[in-house]
Amino acid sequence: MTEMVYGAVPVRDGEPILPKWWRTIDKWSVSCVLILFGIGILLGLAASPPLAEKNGFQPFHYVQRQAFFGCLALMTMMLTSMMSPQLVRRLAVVGFIAAFISLLLLPFFGTDFGKGAVRWYSLGFASLQPSEFLKPGFVVVAAWMMAASQEINGPPGMRMSFLLAIVIVALLALQPDFGQACLVLFGWGVMYFVAGAPILLLMVMAGLVVLAGSFAYSNSEHFARRIDGFLSADVDPNTQLGFATNAIREGGFFGVGVGEGEVKWSLPDAHTDFIIAVAAEEYGLVLVLCIIALYAVIVLRSLTRLMRERDPFIRLAGTGLIAIIGVQAMINMGVAVRLLPAKGMTLPFVSYGGSSLIATGIAVGMLFAFTRTRPQGAIGDILRGRVG
Repeated sequence: MTEMVYGAVPVRDGEPILPKWWRTIDKWSVSCVLILFGIGILLGLAASPPLAEKNGFQPFHYVQRQAFFGCLALMTMMLTSMMSPQLVRRLAVVGFIAAFISLLLLPFFGTDFGKGAVRWYSLGFASLQPSEFLKPGFVVVAAWMMAASQEINGPPGMRMSFLLAIVIVALLALQPDFGQACLVLFGWGVMYFVAGAPILLLMVMAGLVVLAGSFAYSNSEHFARRIDGFLSADVDPNTQLGFATNAIREGGFFGVGVGEGEVKWSLPDAHTDFIIAVAAEEYGLVLVLCIIALYAVIVLRSLTRLMRERDPFIRLAGTGLIAIIGVQAMINMGVAVRLLPAKGMTLPFVSYGGSSLIATGIAVGMLFAFTRTRPQGAIGDILRGRVG
């Protein structure tokens, strides 16, 4: 009776978890993630030795750390993707609570590492950025609230998730970390739209965001400095944006050659926020287009699978996760070519950073868990009236 109603993928009783995982996972997306990680190691070999030399480490100190954290992130991604959506939701709630408490305590126990924004905990052997782990947890929790609000006599999940998003955005803005704040708000807005929010309400929210940005510009020197630098007609060649712009221009279509780039010696964040500038200078537009294509494949294939999903929670959570991953990549590359103001945001799976790599691994693992093939009919069957 179940197969008559829901259709489709046969269930194999007693099937081992690894074969079942491999049969149901999106292999194209997994392959793209592995290629992006490989590109990150390749670019790390070029970008990180100058920083290691400056700090008195071995030439490939940061590459080795990136490989370690990256392998840990990939393992976390694989393990998370093997979980059921229900288990992912439970663990996400616990992780969100822990990350939220860490964010609250950040002004008292955090550090800025001389960058002017208190975003990290110093652990001695490494640093921890709570906002990176907060994002996937928030998306899943907000999706759960929104899905629950669609049930008969359900809680006011839409309003609850909105209030939670506002609290998180306020905490991030106080660091200040306007990039992550915008990312959290964007992820919530995408889920709210998919859940059925009217366009007029979203337009009103967009207006409120503009007003909040104007207020931040008037009251935050950190925010105003970045906006002024972005709007300036001339780029100071001795700033990070100036070095990145020149590197991209010098790279051309095919780059100046492996190891021949100069920007890595000038940019302090060449291995993190401006890694795409190193790619453009040494390998040219060809590699940059390949990186963009890899992210595009992950986004499009994930959205295609989610369009067939009937469970509202899975559909909303998956859409929110792929939205923040895709937009984070777009923001990082947009900053490097001056399409967007500087945000201090890493390129997922490519940039150096322990917190970023592991948190992205968790987010992508959740996404893969939600997009795995499960026994169900297509959502289009409901719209065509084939399923009662």
